[in-house]
Amino acid sequence: MSQSIKSKRPSDCSRREFLRDGSAALAAAAVVSRATMAVNTAPKKVRIGVVGGGFGCSFQWHEHPDCIVEAVSDLRPERRRGLMQVYRCQKSYDSLEKLVLDKDVDAVAIFTDGPLHVEHVVEAMRHGKHAISAVPAAWATLEQCHLLYDTVRKHGLTYMMAETSYYQQHTISARKFFQEGKFGELYYCQSEYQHDGLEGLYFEGNKRTWRYGVAPMHYPTHCTAHLIGVTGRRLTEVVCHGWGEDDPVLKDNVYNNPFWDESAMFKDNLGRAFRVNVWWKGAHRGCERAEWIGSKMSFYCGHPNGLGPVIIRRGSQTEKDNAGVVRKLPQFEPYQQPQWWKTDMLPEPLRHDSGHEGSHTFLTHEFIDALTHGRKPAVDVHEALAFTAPGIVAHQSALKGGELMKIPSFDAES
Repeated sequence: MSQSIKSKRPSDCSRREFLRDGSAALAAAAVVSRATMAVNTAPKKVRIGVVGGGFGCSFQWHEHPDCIVEAVSDLRPERRRGLMQVYRCQKSYDSLEKLVLDKDVDAVAIFTDGPLHVEHVVEAMRHGKHAISAVPAAWATLEQCHLLYDTVRKHGLTYMMAETSYYQQHTISARKFFQEGKFGELYYCQSEYQHDGLEGLYFEGNKRTWRYGVAPMHYPTHCTAHLIGVTGRRLTEVVCHGWGEDDPVLKDNVYNNPFWDESAMFKDNLGRAFRVNVWWKGAHRGCERAEWIGSKMSFYCGHPNGLGPVIIRRGSQTEKDNAGVVRKLPQFEPYQQPQWWKTDMLPEPLRHDSGHEGSHTFLTHEFIDALTHGRKPAVDVHEALAFTAPGIVAHQSALKGGELMKIPSFDAES
C-alpha cells in the first residue's frame, strides 16, 4: 500500500453539525454520503491482519479485490490454523501484540473477547494500524468510550465497528425509505434482540468465558443501530429496567450483573421515543428486528411468530370500528425484502449471502473501501460510540431502579 493511502486521514464532518444545522433530510444526506457503494477497485490493496479465530473466520477479506490477508493471529494454535485455512494465509502470529509489529500490515481486524476490544485497538493504532473491531466498541464503562475516542483522535487513523445490524437487509431497506422521505416524520422506533440459550457460550471446558453473566445492555448495538444507523440521530437520555431470577450466573459474575433481560426507553435528540429490548432468557422467540413508525408510512420487520415484513401506509378511506367511531383505514401490504447483497452495492466477488442476514460482506467491503478511498466508514468512531454508550448508561439506570439518566455525546470534532 502506498504511504498516501496508509496515512490518509478521513475527511472531517461531524454528525452533530448535520443534526444541529437542519432537518432529518440533512441527517439522511449524511448517512447517504457514507453508505456502502461498490466502486472501481483502487490501485493499491489493503494488507490486513485478522485477529481472533472464532468470529474472525466469518468475513470475506480474502475475496475483496482490494484486500490481501497479510497475517493472522490467535492465542490458540488450532484457531490460528483455522484462520490460515479460511483466508489462505501462510503467515501467522501467536498474539496481536506480535502481529502489530509486522510492517507489512496496514490494518487489523480485531475479533477478540469483548472486554479487550478497546485495549487491542489502542495497541494496533499505537503501531500505526487502522482497525476494525467486533461489537461492542467499548466495554461496560464510559471511560472505555473516552479512551477509544481519544485514541482515534490522537493517531488520526481509521476505526470502524463491525455492527451487523447496520447492514441487515431490512435495515438497508429502512435506510433507503428514510433517505427517500417515505416515512414522513419517523416519530417512533422499537428494536429487540432476543437471544435465549447463550449459556452454551459461558464455558469452555470448565472455565468461564468473558460472556458469563454479561449485562444485556452492555451488548446494545444490534438494536441501537436500527435507529441511529437509519437516521443519524443521537440518543440523549434513558430509563431502563431489568429482570433477573434466582440463578447462580446472576449471583456470581465479574460484572455484578443481576439481569437476564433489560428493557429501555430512550429519547433521541429530536425528542422522539425509541424502545429497546435486549433479552437473554424467557418465553420468547429469538430475533434481531425493528419497527420504524412514521406519520406517512411504517415498516415492520418480519416477526418470529410467522408474519413476514410489512408496510403500513396512512390511508384516505375510512371505516367504523366496533364502537362506531369513524377512523382512517390504513393500507397494509406485504414487503418483498430485496437481497441487497445481490446488487452492485458490493463488488462482484462479494455478492453472496453471508452471516447475520447478509451483513458480513457489506462490513468487509465498507472497511476496505473506506481505507482505499480515504473516507470515513459508515460506522466510524462517532457512530460506534453513539451505538455503544447508550447501553452502558441504560444498564446503570436499571441498576438504579429505572432512574432517568443522561447519555454523553462523542461527536465533538477532533
